[in-house]
Amino acid sequence: MTAVLILLFFLLLFLIVTYNKLVKLKNLSKEGWSGIDVQLKRRADLIPELVNTVKAYAAHERELFEKVTELRNETLAPHTIQEHAATAGALSRNLQKLLLIAEDYPEVKANTNFLELQKELSRVENTLQKARRYYNGTVRELNIKIESFPSNIVAKGLGFEKRTFFSIGNEGDRNLPEINLA
Repeated sequence: MTAVLILLFFLLLFLIVTYNKLVKLKNLSKEGWSGIDVQLKRRADLIPELVNTVKAYAAHERELFEKVTELRNETLAPHTIQEHAATAGALSRNLQKLLLIAEDYPEVKANTNFLELQKELSRVENTLQKARRYYNGTVRELNIKIESFPSNIVAKGLGFEKRTFFSIGNEGDRNLPEINLA
């Protein structure tokens, strides 16, 4: 009888510890996603100013300006993680094109506002990269705990689900926009 009680005590202790670990990891992954979301919003807030600065010098690039503005608005709409990743990749590609166009106009490159916007965009991209790494690290730990035996039994029984990594699907999209601060 005593052995059964001791066994039940350790089983209950295991369940409590495992549950608490799963809750902690789930909340850390939510916190990580929040960091990505904040940086995506910061980047989206910079885009209208950047577009307007370049637009003043390169009015004939209207289609690119519209595409960047459209993608910027999409990043502010609620999406799944995969949709956020696709939009972020497309936005990065188009921002890179916008910055390349600006390189063709010495007046833009000399514009103080443009230079400050480039610097801020570079800072946001670096912070976004750090936020992605943090989020993906917490998701990795959560997913390992959910898939590993014996914690997978507790996770499945209590409805914990694996989370999706924040990754950009296209290999070419994995590069951050190159920002020339010269």
